[in-house]
Amino acid sequence: MTTTTTIVEQLADFTQRSAYDTLPAAVVDECKRIVLDSLGCALAAVDQPKGKIGIDYGAWMGGVAGDATIIGTDQRVSVVGAAFANGELINALDMDAVVPPGHVTPYVLPGALAIGESLGSSGQDLIAALAISHEMSYRLGKAMDYLRDTKDGKVSPPKIYGYSSTVFGATAAIARLKGSGAETIAHALGIAGSISPVNSQVAWFQHAPSSTIKYLLAGALTQAAMAAAHMAELGHRGDFQILDDREYGFPRFIGTTRWEPERILSALGHDWQFPAEQAYKPYPHCRILHALLDSLNEIVDQNELRPDEIDGIKVWVEGFVEQPVWLNREIRHVHDAQFSIAHGIALGAHRVPPGKAWQDPELVFGESVMRLMDKVEHAVHPDYVALLTGHAASRPARIEVAARGQTFVGERRYPKGSPSPDPASYMSTQELVEKFRDNARDVIPEANIARVIDAVLDLENVENIASVMADVRPGKR
Repeated sequence: MTTTTTIVEQLADFTQRSAYDTLPAAVVDECKRIVLDSLGCALAAVDQPKGKIGIDYGAWMGGVAGDATIIGTDQRVSVVGAAFANGELINALDMDAVVPPGHVTPYVLPGALAIGESLGSSGQDLIAALAISHEMSYRLGKAMDYLRDTKDGKVSPPKIYGYSSTVFGATAAIARLKGSGAETIAHALGIAGSISPVNSQVAWFQHAPSSTIKYLLAGALTQAAMAAAHMAELGHRGDFQILDDREYGFPRFIGTTRWEPERILSALGHDWQFPAEQAYKPYPHCRILHALLDSLNEIVDQNELRPDEIDGIKVWVEGFVEQPVWLNREIRHVHDAQFSIAHGIALGAHRVPPGKAWQDPELVFGESVMRLMDKVEHAVHPDYVALLTGHAASRPARIEVAARGQTFVGERRYPKGSPSPDPASYMSTQELVEKFRDNARDVIPEANIARVIDAVLDLENVENIASVMADVRPGKR
């Protein structure tokens, strides 16, 4: 390639030239944190319905003698089977990391892990691929409609939304690990845009009890990225103009009304932007409830409140959640519990430490939780728009708990896990380590847990990431 004129070509050039030794230390550190958190989320989900289905389908499509690991199992299957299963596992509990446009990691990491393991890639190679995929996904997300849009001082969420744009970052990560040249990468990105899944997330918001596909089946997008990267390598041509053509290209057919390509390209490769908004989730529940749960935990712990002492709970939430998936009180499946406002607050009042235990069916469907759910009511936070426009990390939340003839009040602007002006909201690497330990416990041996933590936190010195993937299998080496 002698010129880099289209957006696709410039993204391909960025992908090829962003080697590990060009990355700022903060980017390297964030990539390691993402890997550790994601492996833990996947391990925690091996016995969850969505996780088990992902494992079964990944094994079915991936054969029995492959060279890529399904996390939390002793199965090594093809790269396509492992990528599908691991995407589903990472996202099953809804406690995986988030960065604009939303859940990025379960779409972009699984293909890179599978390809990297099969090729014997180094930790530095994986870090570079992960940095590229997250930066690209973040920039595309910022160029498009926002889920938490406001207009004229009011909540104004888009009518079409989703994470389909992560297909570009997912494809770039695979192509980077395979050592593809810039022209092949450009073709791969052009193909990826043409075969990306549709943005069906808003339909999912509107239909409750909800589909367990959620906002976008992670496994399906990993397959689109795999196909795009390999088809380009085999000789297929991609559409280099697909991101430049607003009238007929990706912005049009994927449904965004905002398209700001300068957000994609400005200082690309020099100004790494995603770490500033990379957030982590202590709770296996939609991020909209986390600040409320932080306050609720503080109230019930400090006052040692029992669920049967609580007469009522009122919460004030973000404005865009006035939609069926969050308003739902008909909990048929553990995944319904990951989004219901009333159920999440009721469960949080039971003083169960945040983590995978929150998805235990005995707790989710327990009589005490279901009874308390009927005592939960909500309203939109009156300052939601003002606080959100003041800082993007804002998740304004207020809670009032009526118990023992008193009203206990809590208020938060930033939930735990978000980088924000409040240092207390940042989730430290040590806190992520403890989250990983909890998620991995009883899934892989304790010795494996320790080795994974040590290896991932020193990922830049790992010669072959297959050694890390061997330790996320239950059997001992």
